[in-house]
Amino acid sequence: MRVVLLCHAATSASRTVAFAGDEPLDAGGISSASAMAGSLPRVDAVVRAPSTRCQQTAAALGLAELAVPVESLAGCDFGAWTGHTLDEVLGNAPEAVTSWLTEPAASPHGGESITALLARVGHWLDGLTGVRAVLAVVDPAVIRAAIVHAIEARPRSVWRIDVAPLSQAVLVGDPGRWSLRALRPPAPARPS
Repeated sequence: MRVVLLCHAATSASRTVAFAGDEPLDAGGISSASAMAGSLPRVDAVVRAPSTRCQQTAAALGLAELAVPVESLAGCDFGAWTGHTLDEVLGNAPEAVTSWLTEPAASPHGGESITALLARVGHWLDGLTGVRAVLAVVDPAVIRAAIVHAIEARPRSVWRIDVAPLSQAVLVGDPGRWSLRALRPPAPARPS
């Protein structure tokens, strides 16, 4: 089985290093995703996170009709930090950020812990059956969690994986036995 995890296109939060809520793509994100239309690998199924940004990315890629929203693929719930930049949160609650970054079970923001995110994404990944290849349009946190689950890394490893807008992670294997095949940066824009 092959799972291609595609990060959503750019949003204002991804450009300002903010904790994202349910926000739309920015103009550059729509343009970049549209430029990728038709260049993705062949798959048997397309799924996406339920967020606006993932829905708009799928639409810009020409996959709106095929992309089924899956609740398990929702981005991390950042609770009270949603909509704020990392610098703002660090300025107001440095101990809470340190706790969240060093203790995977902590959720000082009142949202989801990294441990809970890893469990949710791992459960989805290990529950995949009946398809040989799937494309999932998701948030960077979901891609990080899937990689950590696949390679059985320590939970704190999520912070060691950079995931840019429109980058792809490719996992291969079977439920419960995954390997990371590739982590690809966004494709360069095609000349017009």
